Amino acid sequence: MMSLRLLHPASSMLQNLASQCAVCHSWPARRICAPCVARFAKPLARCSTCALGLSTGLDQCAACVRRPPPLHACFAAVPYAYPWSELMADYKFGHDPAWAALFAGLLMRTPGVAENLAALRADDWLLPLPLSAERLEARGFNQSWELGKALGRQSGTSAAVDARLLLRIKNTPPQSQLKREARLRNVRGAFVVEPLRVSELKGRRVLLVDDVMTSGASLFSAAQALLDAGAARVTGVVFARTEN
Repeated sequence: MMSLRLLHPASSMLQNLASQCAVCHSWPARRICAPCVARFAKPLARCSTCALGLSTGLDQCAACVRRPPPLHACFAAVPYAYPWSELMADYKFGHDPAWAALFAGLLMRTPGVAENLAALRADDWLLPLPLSAERLEARGFNQSWELGKALGRQSGTSAAVDARLLLRIKNTPPQSQLKREARLRNVRGAFVVEPLRVSELKGRRVLLVDDVMTSGASLFSAAQALLDAGAARVTGVVFARTEN
């Protein structure tokens, strides 16, 4: 397997400057060269409501057929695997938010994402999955918020991009440390809509953005809070999706 040496540009302005590819180290290249994008970001057939990889010809996975999630649609750009898992770790824990622009660009290429962004009206919402106050202070930034802002800029959507409408009120243990059933219990009641702004969601469409989706527990819990507050439709958009 190729080694992965990650680059740390000083700002997102360096995103389009020639440098080494962070995956194959070719020169000159952008942060990830076109051949690596073509190799590692191939379109996959995915469940329409949880973005799990599927066999060609199927629309939904068995779990979503048995228990439909509170998402009207869900899209993912890449599988949570090499090299994306390592690049995502650099993004989240290496204090390198400049990756958001590249990840957003790959999401914009994902079938269905641009169309859903274009369908948002000026009174609709593009919302990041929020972090708890404790997690935000420890990490220094919300990776989903940076990704949502980049999506908003690249799509030119007229919808509002807001990090204060949907709130996380529980500082729960990281989902990656838990099994599926524990994840569902872990985030139950973790998200609420800002009480004084509930009326802003009535009848609106929401595009809910997250960086990585595993079991879907966090995204589903947040989507349910939005629907309970009166949102008409919630679509999930994640950069990477685990394949289990």
